[in-house]
Amino acid sequence: MPRWVSLLLFFVPVLAVLSVGHVYLYRRLVRDVTKRKWLRRTAQGLFAVGFVGALSARAIGSVLPSEGARRLGIVFLLWIGLVLYLLMFTLAVDMVRALAAWRERRKARAETTAPTAPASPERRALLGQGIAVGAGLAGVAMSSYGGWRAYHPPDVRDIPVRLPYLPRELEGLTLVQLTDIHIGGVIQRRFIDELVSRTNALKPDVIAITGDLVDGSVNALGGFAASLGKLNARYGTWFVTGNHDYYSGADSWVAFLEGLGIHTLRNRSVSIGDSAASFQLAGVDDWSAHRLGERGYDLDAALRDVRPDRASVLLAHQPSNFDEVARRGVGLQVSGHTHGGQMFPGNLMGDLIWGDRNAGLSRTGDSLIYVSRGCGFVGPPMRVGAPPEIARLVLLPA
Repeated sequence: MPRWVSLLLFFVPVLAVLSVGHVYLYRRLVRDVTKRKWLRRTAQGLFAVGFVGALSARAIGSVLPSEGARRLGIVFLLWIGLVLYLLMFTLAVDMVRALAAWRERRKARAETTAPTAPASPERRALLGQGIAVGAGLAGVAMSSYGGWRAYHPPDVRDIPVRLPYLPRELEGLTLVQLTDIHIGGVIQRRFIDELVSRTNALKPDVIAITGDLVDGSVNALGGFAASLGKLNARYGTWFVTGNHDYYSGADSWVAFLEGLGIHTLRNRSVSIGDSAASFQLAGVDDWSAHRLGERGYDLDAALRDVRPDRASVLLAHQPSNFDEVARRGVGLQVSGHTHGGQMFPGNLMGDLIWGDRNAGLSRTGDSLIYVSRGCGFVGPPMRVGAPPEIARLVLLPA
């Protein structure tokens, strides 16, 4: 599928939801609540600016490359999240009210009694104002928490993994996974410096960066990503590409990272350890890269030197195709991509789409897969119900 078609299929529904949502929220939270013209006009201006800003939030930083423009872009992205939560709470209240009214009408018909007199205009106005205030406070509270959680340093999660055929000499080896950082106009150097500091403090044996590292070109973001060169692990730092890396120029980023001393695994494998005790670490390019006409996912090449009777770990950005990976006898796949849904109710939708591969450790046959919720975020800078994480996988013999 051409990229412009994919973008169209994404942006048209988003545009429709944003436009309908802005109109609906204005009608329900402003027009139906107050007759004061100055309040209505102020709200109209606010919703109009918010709508236009939401559509152009990502472009503001590139058109006006300054700290002020970056902060303005963040405000508009936060606005998107706020609108989504206001819409969710307001729709929920309206659905409850509609259900209650339907039950009252049904009860009145069943009892053959005269319908209850409608509430007075004053009472309806007061109820509408209460709903508007309640939905507004709930939306602001949820959005505020989500913004704090997104920018707060990711938590460290310790996950013990029983890896088949792992030599006893490597028991307790730690693989620290960083994924879905999404360095860009919203996430920059300060966030990355803290991430590097927290990762190095874990004294990892292996560091794996499993894709979606950036949202922008090397020229624009290289200065922010440079601190990744300070990552330190006994057996090195290893990178595999994600879909957003292809949008940003994967080949250029691979060359940049290798210049920082970060190794890349593009459909190949390496041995981790020494001649006495080791396991095979493999990596594949992103599952969807071929759709962009790029060098893509090649599991055969990645597993060419991987034996089913030897411990193996595969780094793959997306959890897609894991059934085939398990059939090939790979002991563990380490992935990201899903963000765990990032924002409620996205985490519930992610569970419906990906099942137990939306986040966490799961098993298929004798093979395991760990899917991280990621370190950063994409779209609205919010995390609700799917906190960011640094995953520390502790490998143990099965």
